[in-house]
Amino acid sequence: MRVLVVDDSRAMRMIVIRQLRQAGFDDAEFLEAQDGIEALHQLSDHEVDLVLSDWNMPEMNGLEFLRELRSHDKEVPFGFVTSEGTPDMVRLARESGASFLISKPFTPANFRDALDAVGVQ
Repeated sequence: MRVLVVDDSRAMRMIVIRQLRQAGFDDAEFLEAQDGIEALHQLSDHEVDLVLSDWNMPEMNGLEFLRELRSHDKEVPFGFVTSEGTPDMVRLARESGASFLISKPFTPANFRDALDAVGVQ
């Protein structure tokens, strides 16, 4: 399984990867990007099974990235991992094609539950 983790904070990307490994994805291959533009470049070079993205990033934020991704008919499971999780954000994320939204702070169980719910093994 290949996972793209998108966040402008390298430390947060490392935390997300560690949480995923603890959630049982220790054999996954992880790709990283610091914003939506870099993530789109990664996706043009690599097929992935899951995208996890922050919402607030410079250059191209997570919502813009998701919308651009979906405009190209890419149906890869996409989840937001963000410090904000208001009902409006959850609604907007779903309407734009996100599979789930996990609010920080999170645990390996949060990831496992969200990924199980969308069928990512």
